[in-house]
Amino acid sequence: VRVPCAVLRARLLQPRVRDLLAEQSYAGRVLPSDLDLLLHMNNARYLREADVARIAHLTRCGVLEALRALGARAVLAASCARYRRSLRLFEPFEVRTRLLGWDDRAFYVEARFISLRDGFVCALLRSRQHVLGTSPERVVQHLCKRRVSRPPSPARLPLAP
Repeated sequence: VRVPCAVLRARLLQPRVRDLLAEQSYAGRVLPSDLDLLLHMNNARYLREADVARIAHLTRCGVLEALRALGARAVLAASCARYRRSLRLFEPFEVRTRLLGWDDRAFYVEARFISLRDGFVCALLRSRQHVLGTSPERVVQHLCKRRVSRPPSPARLPLAP
């Protein structure tokens, strides 16, 4: 239910983002159902929140629409998480997502969990979205209506093939 709601919210209530590499934000709060036995946010919840934020991000910048127009789809192929500090019950946070770049097969997305209490980066997740049925290059060309060169690759990007 959360992902369809995030997609509808991104399509209908939020402005379209034209810059593919622009950072976007998705707000959240740690709920009682998110807690583990140590009373902080469970690591599976970080992955869920990152997934919802990533889908909203790809919707707002038009990638999901371009995939549909090209008869293609994207699947999560890999993810890597680094947990730095726990988020506690009812703590507000923001997931800041950005497209790091792409290669011949996949888009690379980063999600940072920022505590709104003090601005600390509590977790960092990077993921690889494989594109099936076309290439990331064609998706970007479809969006930009022209050929676009890839951004420089980050120096150390886990998940690269």
